Amino acid sequence: MAASSGDLAARQAALVAALVAGAPTPPGFAAAPVAAARAALLRKRAGDVARHWPLLAAGLGDTWWETFRAWATDRPTNGSLRDGWDLARDLRARDALPPLGAEELAAREATTRYDGRTTPRPRRLPAVVRAGGAVAVQLAGRVRLLRPARR
Repeated sequence: MAASSGDLAARQAALVAALVAGAPTPPGFAAAPVAAARAALLRKRAGDVARHWPLLAAGLGDTWWETFRAWATDRPTNGSLRDGWDLARDLRARDALPPLGAEELAAREATTRYDGRTTPRPRRLPAVVRAGGAVAVQLAGRVRLLRPARR
């Protein structure tokens, strides 16, 4: 007997949640292959975030993968740009943001508004932003780092 389209959609949603949002493996799927796919997707996601946030990734150095994995394992993606932004803000809140990441976050927040829920939007007015000791200013579309983060 064929499964209804609603059942199929529910099973697909459960599988996607298991792969990208930390949900348990759904019934009828082998745990080991799902775990392997989950790990591969998380590594791909970490690489995408590192491409959008290169200074954050470089600042974390050898701890990038573990830091990202610990942060992202149970979170569905919001896209690489927003994932990196949310990670940087989380690290800042825990006083764990490296200086390069602080400078990158300050520069991003000087040029773009992001509330953590909606799509980032360009700023139109001048802005001064502080992040992890770094201070950036945006005026007429140009960003200057007034004070680098302490190293």
